[in-house]
Amino acid sequence: MRTVEDTVAGVAADPVEELRAAVRSGFVEAVPELLAGLDQAQRRACLTALKELRKELRDDWTPTAIEAKGALLVAGAGCHPGPAGAAAWLAGGDFTSREWARYPELHAVVEAQPREWQIEVATRLAARPTRAWGWSMYPLIEAVVRRTGCEVPTGESFVRDWLNRSVDVGGPRPTLADKLRADAFTPVLLPLLFELADVGNTLTFRLSPRPGDLWTEAIGELAAAGVVDRAAVIDRCLARLLRGGRPADQRAFLDVLRALAPTPAEYAARVRDVVALLDGLSVIAGHAQGVLAELDEAGLIEPEVLHEASAVVLFRTEKKLVRAQLGWLDRAARRAPERSGAVVLSAAEAFGYADQGVQERALNVVARHRAAAGEAVLPELRFAAEALSPVHHARAGELLGVSVGGDGDDDPDTGWSELLPPVPVPSPLGAPVASAAELAEELSALLVAREPGVAAFERVLDGLVRQAHLDRAGLIEALEPVRREHPWNGTNQWGDCTPWDVRFVVAAVAGETAPRRLWDALRGKGRSPLRGAHTTVHGAVLAARMEEAAWQLTATRPPYLLATPTDATGALAAAVLVERLAGYEAAGVPAGPVDLSAALLRVGPGADETVLAAAAALTSPAGRWVAHWLRTGGLPGQPSERVLFAPGQGVRRANAYGDGWWEDVRRIAVAQPGIGAGPEGPGGERLAQEFRALLDGTEPSVARARKVYDWSRRPVTHWFAMLPWHREELAARWLDPFAQGADRDERGAGRHLPLLAEAGGPAGLALHLALAYGLGARHAEDRTAAVDALLVLAARGELDGGLLGRELGGLVACGTVLAGRLGAALTMAAETGARATVWSVLGPALPGLLGEADPSVRGLGDLIALAADCARRTGARGPVAEVTATAGRAGSGRVVKEARALRDVLAG
Repeated sequence: MRTVEDTVAGVAADPVEELRAAVRSGFVEAVPELLAGLDQAQRRACLTALKELRKELRDDWTPTAIEAKGALLVAGAGCHPGPAGAAAWLAGGDFTSREWARYPELHAVVEAQPREWQIEVATRLAARPTRAWGWSMYPLIEAVVRRTGCEVPTGESFVRDWLNRSVDVGGPRPTLADKLRADAFTPVLLPLLFELADVGNTLTFRLSPRPGDLWTEAIGELAAAGVVDRAAVIDRCLARLLRGGRPADQRAFLDVLRALAPTPAEYAARVRDVVALLDGLSVIAGHAQGVLAELDEAGLIEPEVLHEASAVVLFRTEKKLVRAQLGWLDRAARRAPERSGAVVLSAAEAFGYADQGVQERALNVVARHRAAAGEAVLPELRFAAEALSPVHHARAGELLGVSVGGDGDDDPDTGWSELLPPVPVPSPLGAPVASAAELAEELSALLVAREPGVAAFERVLDGLVRQAHLDRAGLIEALEPVRREHPWNGTNQWGDCTPWDVRFVVAAVAGETAPRRLWDALRGKGRSPLRGAHTTVHGAVLAARMEEAAWQLTATRPPYLLATPTDATGALAAAVLVERLAGYEAAGVPAGPVDLSAALLRVGPGADETVLAAAAALTSPAGRWVAHWLRTGGLPGQPSERVLFAPGQGVRRANAYGDGWWEDVRRIAVAQPGIGAGPEGPGGERLAQEFRALLDGTEPSVARARKVYDWSRRPVTHWFAMLPWHREELAARWLDPFAQGADRDERGAGRHLPLLAEAGGPAGLALHLALAYGLGARHAEDRTAAVDALLVLAARGELDGGLLGRELGGLVACGTVLAGRLGAALTMAAETGARATVWSVLGPALPGLLGEADPSVRGLGDLIALAADCARRTGARGPVAEVTATAGRAGSGRVVKEARALRDVLAG
């Protein structure tokens, strides 16, 4: 066993050196004894040496250094004369390697200090946020508070630590409730738990099967025993539920409320809070609804509360809650007939519900109590009845004494005015960067942007070339502050080139990096798209452009780049490209092969005669090729086609939706142009190597189970901007990420669908299949983006509703797209006023939805109801065989009922 004498053997009898030796050796056990022999002057002298040692050890995380840091922490706490400095020392982020606050040596050093010093240190530490998982000064603070009897800290960090450290396991021990009952902190800290976020898992973690060994149960026991103020805890719990938050937290605090078990009188005194809960999470709204119904039946609340509750619940999407509300209304009118008028008007709010079964229940409530309600309610009931499904029109007309649904949107003679968004106009890139100072500002903004846009990157890349041509020395000077803040270190976090790697070009401007060495700097992952697990052909194109730009600004020094687009989609106006080439010829500058290839793929088809004539006047090889490219129409579009696989070649599905075949047994391939790499120039010129790889055909694949690329961390907008006139090829190449949003619940790919919708080129099978996946995506933000893309295509007249509908019908039938998600997306589109567009998709989808899909598929009834609504409002007519067959089946299931309504609408 080490002793102090062993540690300081050979060290002169200098207290500073003795303490320093003990700290450096990591002998934390010796520190309290060495500190005890020092006076305040000696401790201040030691503090200077300890600070120097701290700097030395700051970035050293070897086992020896970690032990030394523990001793350093204890010694520094004892040497600081002021509590503020001691607290700052103890809270240092470089002491997070171990939970030193549990070590008795630190407690001994702190306890040796004056009482007021201890209290202030504990108070300051408790006010600081916890900086690392598992590392906290809580044990030290707790010991000081319990020893001195000072006020219990109430900061969030201390409360959270108290919560987490109360949940210990192992060995015989009292239950959590018993432990909290004996804890003097409980009356102060337990009410503050309701202010914390992300505590749901802790509150619902059961330590053992014993009652009271769960936070939610323990809180109920303590409130009942009077350890905490029961009324205050109930109020705090309701307030926490009203504030909202993560579902796990909300469910946990609902469990607390149930454990508290407020009496009817206690709930009645807080009835306004309970009514407000009806607008919360489904399970919370259900609990509040049950509580209010019991209070109403007991006569403890005003009758108006029922109607307030109905106004909230009957507009929720959960059918269980809506049916329960209609049942509550029915019971209220039976119990008190004088309330029938208000009851039937409340029930009529459900006439517009999407589910025919719910509409029927609401109509039943009205039918039972209409006579008792009197004639005064008829005008409002007749107006509300117009929202009923056509299947209920006849019954509603008999009940209300008026024709229902005879006029209006379901009359084809009235017409339908489709509301679609305006066709998006691409944002121009704007004038080139005018000065080195302006370029430095734009470069700095690009490097700190979370997702640099196409315009920002292209302006910076072109600006580097322009300003280097005008005044390279001035450019270097202007960029110096940016280079210091964002140095190029020759590495790349993802291995694939991104817009942030423009720092390579900046370094080349300053002469720090040799041109054409970008891929070497990126660890050799590039050039060939097969090299490196995280590289893409798009990254190779981006890297090639920056490599060549770096070489050009030091060698040929062109006045600008050719491929800089004229708008944010990546498109380049043909007239601008011709004008730029003419400037190159006048300056005697050759075009860079990569720059020219990128420019050619960004030029759209259909140049006018004036542009063609100007191109024909160009004399350089690049100019002649551009003239030929424009005259022959550029790169022809590559159509996508379906590739069918033999049975048994698919990939087995293994996810939450059951066992089946991946949809990509029907995969999209891209056919190659007849001449491979695109139109040749008059001299046999070909596109640069990287662009030929970009245009390679998409292999028909069944590898959906292999994750492609994490689009949430990729510059996908820049990928799309490389082929702004070839969205079909892009959709085919990246079909898997779109599909994974639907059949593997991935997030993020769908948000790029509007980019494809706004791009140029044909909209074929691949694009419509990608859109189909987006409409069935797991995450709501991806579905919303898919709806935006759908409406943009419709506004541009490029939506093939029949193609999209047939694909959706097949995807729902095979389970790749869930009917409920698709229904939510198409309902969103219909509610914008695009019901004719939605019908153009749902009409062709009906054979797959009703002829191939399982009738019990969740959400299928909603889809058919949406189809009926759109058909009725837009005046669609004409029988559909599968609808007629489904409507003729026996039974009263939701799908059958909705099919009957749709059949009647289509029959006029």
